[in-house]
Amino acid sequence: MFTVPGDATSILLSDLGIVLVVVALAKLLHPERTPDRALLGAITLLSILIYAFWRTLDTLPPFDWSVASLWPRVFYGFEMLAILYSSASILILMRTSDRSRLADAAQARLEASGQWPEVDVFICTYNEPLNVLEKSIFAALDLDYPNHRVFVCDDTRREPVREHCGRFGAFYVTRPDNRHAKAGNLNNALRVSGEDGNGAPLILVLDADFAPQSHYLKRVVGLFEDRRIGVVQTPQFYYNCDPIQQNLGLRDSFVDDQRVFFDTFQPSKDAVDCAFCVGTSFVVRRDLVTEMGGFPHEALSEDMLLTYRLMERGYVTRWLNERLSVGLSAEGLPEYITQRTRWCLGTIQIGVLRDGPLLGGRFTLLQRLHYIHGLLSWLAKPFIILMMVAPVLYWFFELPAFEADHLAFLRYGLPALIVFWIYSSWVSGKRTLPLFTEVTHALTALPITLTLLSALRNPFGKPFKVTEKGGDRSVVKVNVGMAAMFGGLALASAVAIVINLLGPVAQNSPSDRDLFNLIWAGVAMVISLLAFIVCFERPREGDGEELIRVHETVYLLVDGMRREAKMVALSVDRIVFAEALSMKPAEGLIHIEGVGAVQFTSDGDSVSVLPFRTDDRQRQALVRKLFSSAPVNVASRGQLFRSITASIRHALWS
Repeated sequence: MFTVPGDATSILLSDLGIVLVVVALAKLLHPERTPDRALLGAITLLSILIYAFWRTLDTLPPFDWSVASLWPRVFYGFEMLAILYSSASILILMRTSDRSRLADAAQARLEASGQWPEVDVFICTYNEPLNVLEKSIFAALDLDYPNHRVFVCDDTRREPVREHCGRFGAFYVTRPDNRHAKAGNLNNALRVSGEDGNGAPLILVLDADFAPQSHYLKRVVGLFEDRRIGVVQTPQFYYNCDPIQQNLGLRDSFVDDQRVFFDTFQPSKDAVDCAFCVGTSFVVRRDLVTEMGGFPHEALSEDMLLTYRLMERGYVTRWLNERLSVGLSAEGLPEYITQRTRWCLGTIQIGVLRDGPLLGGRFTLLQRLHYIHGLLSWLAKPFIILMMVAPVLYWFFELPAFEADHLAFLRYGLPALIVFWIYSSWVSGKRTLPLFTEVTHALTALPITLTLLSALRNPFGKPFKVTEKGGDRSVVKVNVGMAAMFGGLALASAVAIVINLLGPVAQNSPSDRDLFNLIWAGVAMVISLLAFIVCFERPREGDGEELIRVHETVYLLVDGMRREAKMVALSVDRIVFAEALSMKPAEGLIHIEGVGAVQFTSDGDSVSVLPFRTDDRQRQALVRKLFSSAPVNVASRGQLFRSITASIRHALWS
């Protein structure tokens, strides 16, 4: 049905014309304007739909019950799920919201009246090291807000945490068991903080590793003047690299995969009152939670379920897209994967609840569709596994994933792919990068697929598992199973390419189908190789204490002599200088602005990283200096060519 006129050159010239038009539009249009989003989104959606029709009508073999017929249809089915998710995403992203002006006006009214509502801060902790937890405690205690109490909700019943809270003025809350995991922990704090009717009307919930900016509450609480708002959620930002950024050396050139969700999707969902709670750095009305019988615990994703329970009652989750807190991203690949499989399973559990947004409950059609969109993001994950395996199956078992030659794909597939890449980068503010974004999906695709299969049998079979934070990251760790899988895929793709280009079966002019699959094998090999590199976890400096970039002048006092030095990075226990300092083994003081003079001991002649010692007051001041202003410590925009060169350097590192 779909014809392919011309040769490769004419088709590529036509594709180039399409791409240039879309690039020009991306330069002229602004993603904050709804008409501009609609125009570029419609063009992208049209190109995807043309490709989908071509795939449906021209690329499937005649049906029979053979593997050669069934395998292309399995591939096609999951590809259509991915296309459906991408198309739904484009429709959702037609609009966006920015609630900062509303927050400005509400904050001004509260400052004029001086009537700030009371807030209870719940910091949820389960076995996180004290050096991680203290950042959240100190930052919460230092909030620039007149009426707030801080409750540390410790679900591991640790005496050092109790002592720390007593020393610095936070309330320590615990319970004899861990029933209902985080939701149960929150409900215990809800009960304790509300005893004798003293509970604050608003509750700020923080995870143990998240430090709120000093003016967090002043930016948020005024939005509750709108009685429809049950939750105000702010995005999660991180001050450390996730495993992909760390292991590929992409700190300054590639963003963590959640940035697209937090910075792009949630504002668009908020525009139609369908944003949802994400577990930390949110404020909720106490009376609504109490009316519901507490924080919901029927699903692993108690945060998302909280939003849906409030939706049923006519309340919305408002998204305030401002950098108001920072925390620790998952530091290792196993923790990264555990986190995402938990989110996947939690989303499924919410859907299969009898009163959930998929099967029941009092929800609007739009609310149900937004839930289905989130579910599709997980259901589409297996496609990337199939995409990486497909060329291997073709070359070694003669099983093509679909019947097409390279000219047809150049005509219908390549423009859709490139236009989608351009649109994704444009609408997300350069938070996606071709290939590298696919690597983030590939790394979690198999575990999520296994989670989906497990959920088919028993969606409520897995217990809540906390993402570990603050462990020892000073040694190389190899994720052997995943490294073997991705290394095997990369090697198989490479062997197929070499044999068919240089081996004894190489043809002077390969068939159209062979050429198409050779190109496909090359792309799969690159994605697999990058994922393989990520499986080798590089050491992080500081044994859990992340360095924050701070460019200031500090003063050292050694043997009665005062000297200045340029500081480029700082943590709560060491300092990094722009240039190595000549220094004899000695003891001395470093004066850090806002902290005071801290003691150090130097044991070398040339020092670029200098550990120091602090007392309680100084350590609290350091946390305030580093975290109360939400440091920007990793990339906030993607840079493709810089990411390519950085990953090549890391691949050659030994």
